[in-house]
Amino acid sequence: MRILITNDDGIHAEGLDACETIARALSDEIWVVAPETDQSGVAHSLSLNDPLRLREVGDRRFAVKGTPTDCVIMGLRYIMQEPPDLVLSGVNRGRNCAEDVTYSGTVAGAMEGTVLGVPSFALSQSYSFANRTDPPWETAIQFAPDLIRRVLETGMPRDVLVNVNFPDCKPEEVAGIAVTCQGKRDQELLRIEPRQDGRGNPYYWIAFARGGIRGAAHGSDLAAIAANRIAVTPLKLDLTDEPFMTQLAELFD
Repeated sequence: MRILITNDDGIHAEGLDACETIARALSDEIWVVAPETDQSGVAHSLSLNDPLRLREVGDRRFAVKGTPTDCVIMGLRYIMQEPPDLVLSGVNRGRNCAEDVTYSGTVAGAMEGTVLGVPSFALSQSYSFANRTDPPWETAIQFAPDLIRRVLETGMPRDVLVNVNFPDCKPEEVAGIAVTCQGKRDQELLRIEPRQDGRGNPYYWIAFARGGIRGAAHGSDLAAIAANRIAVTPLKLDLTDEPFMTQLAELFD
């Protein structure tokens, strides 16, 4: 099995090393194509107005000055002589639950693999403010290989990727695996933080206030993470809302 790894935290990220450890539990043929710099929050963006600079940093290991989507396309269409059997994106530093999936470069890496017809997983490791500099990577490393094997053996539908979030706890504290739906975050936590630079000019940060996970719906990825369970969420490429599509068709008939 050939595995292509990417991420959005960049070629030097600890989570990328964790993802490679996970991949090596599944196969000996590993290809890493990751962004040159941190691309968190770039979602499923493509570099259309800038050239892609490619740098070989090791055996089957490449850095691309571009987005995670760029990296997957470069891996499949240029770097690898034969297409991969599996794409792993991550392990992201921080969870990618709820609306995060629409912003996340990690999810987008798996999404692009799915677009190109390759079974793909997005892997993210939760952390708290207390351990933000040292997330429990060992949790993802211990549980991801068997989880991935079991899903692949079952068979993945075309145009569906699997988003996996590991809880912020040690492996022995994991309470199990939950198959979940995409949750909805408390948007009251979203805020703009105004600041001033050294010359007194204003600038701003988009941020979430620290408030934990409040009111997470039962069966959601957020609820699973709050309960120290691994959240496994299948995501479809097709974003069509069929009930409303039917309603609109009747409206304009």
